[in-house]
Amino acid sequence: MSQQTQDRTRTFAELFESVVANVATVIQGKADVIRLVTLALVAEGHVLIEDSPGTGKTSLAKAIGRSIDADVGRIQFTPDLLPTDVVGLSVWNRSANVFEFRPGPIFSGIVLADEINRASPKTQSALLEAMAEGHVTVDGTTHPLKRPFMVLATQNPLDHEGTYPLPESQLDRFLMKVSMGYPSREAELEILTTHAAGSVVESLQAVVTPGEVQGMATAAQTVHVAPAVQAYMVDLADASRRHRDLSLGMSTRATLSLQRVSRALAAAQGRSYVTPDDIKALAHPVLDHRLVVNADAMLRGVSAYDVNEDILRSVPTPRMA
Repeated sequence: MSQQTQDRTRTFAELFESVVANVATVIQGKADVIRLVTLALVAEGHVLIEDSPGTGKTSLAKAIGRSIDADVGRIQFTPDLLPTDVVGLSVWNRSANVFEFRPGPIFSGIVLADEINRASPKTQSALLEAMAEGHVTVDGTTHPLKRPFMVLATQNPLDHEGTYPLPESQLDRFLMKVSMGYPSREAELEILTTHAAGSVVESLQAVVTPGEVQGMATAAQTVHVAPAVQAYMVDLADASRRHRDLSLGMSTRATLSLQRVSRALAAAQGRSYVTPDDIKALAHPVLDHRLVVNADAMLRGVSAYDVNEDILRSVPTPRMA
């Protein structure tokens, strides 16, 4: 590891930018997505990526893992995948006359859960329980997961065959939902050049340590959130719960998630306090997937994004002193 990585005097913002810049050498033209995923990492949350195949989701997970010196586990979700294929199982050791636990791929720093909506609800629940609790319990024994720990779950668009839509209660456990999308023409030309000799992910070097990531996560939670900003988030939640186009608005978990990741954003920008603009900047990736549009609004072509925009316009923004 380089001398720069070993330097413990770097600020939160410098550490954050070093991860973003390192990942950007592999994922061209997607700076906004990289920043959001890195924010989720330091906010100790998980990310759901809905996109078409071949847009760089696996490369993103590997690049994040290599940048923070964490191992990457990949789970390919299929209809016949079992919960034990995710969390692990106890195996009888005949020579020692005991059961030994063999951990599954969930015991990695970065876990890529590929095509999560192709697995059965039972297997989906096993993954989401591990995400929520930070540990798994097998045969009555609790096994803690690694830290830092982040799940990057991908899902196909719901109109694809063989998919099991995630219930709203499980979607709510993802801190963010993002879309990679296809790169711009310029970015795709750059990809053809940089990836011509094969995958460049394997050549990435770590730019921060797992300990530094944990330090960033701890530091982010010390960022000040003024009462007026907290009231603004509660007002957004209340407006979503009363909105005529929604059958399900923001949960309390959604409000807490918005506060947690807004603190990380403020720290990444070198501030010790959260502003209303931080809330607005994160409202769509943090909230859209938690809002359920009712049938009448869907018939009118209204999306969760549209409703979220309407809520952000209608709720007064507090003035900061």
